[in-house]
Amino acid sequence: MNITKQKTHLLTSKKLVGSVTSIEKNTAIVTLKITKEMVVDSFNLTHGGFVFGLADYAAMVAINEPTVVLGKAEVKFMKPVIINEELTAKATISERVNEKKTVVNVHVSNQKNELVFEGNFVCFVLEKHILEK
Repeated sequence: MNITKQKTHLLTSKKLVGSVTSIEKNTAIVTLKITKEMVVDSFNLTHGGFVFGLADYAAMVAINEPTVVLGKAEVKFMKPVIINEELTAKATISERVNEKKTVVNVHVSNQKNELVFEGNFVCFVLEKHILEK
């Protein structure tokens, strides 16, 4: 159920980073289907950058402020991801340090509900867009 309107990262590629399926207070869920363009070898292993991108996007949407940016991430890749897997990232705000700094915990699972990635993302809500002068 999508309770809140998305206010951040509105131009994000659904194909490369995922589709938001739910935004609720302090939580977001984003899904991503792994495609052949994400594969790095003949074993169909997916480049970890796509999994990280999915998790990062979910963290941004959990905060859901137009000027949110990532400052730091501590992550663990728990299991390999391969072509055709369907990943779900659940991002939950774990700590609001102050009005600008927030820590978001993200878990990414595959369609078998196996944990493939987890991380803590330290995010900052800036007063204006990071590229605005």
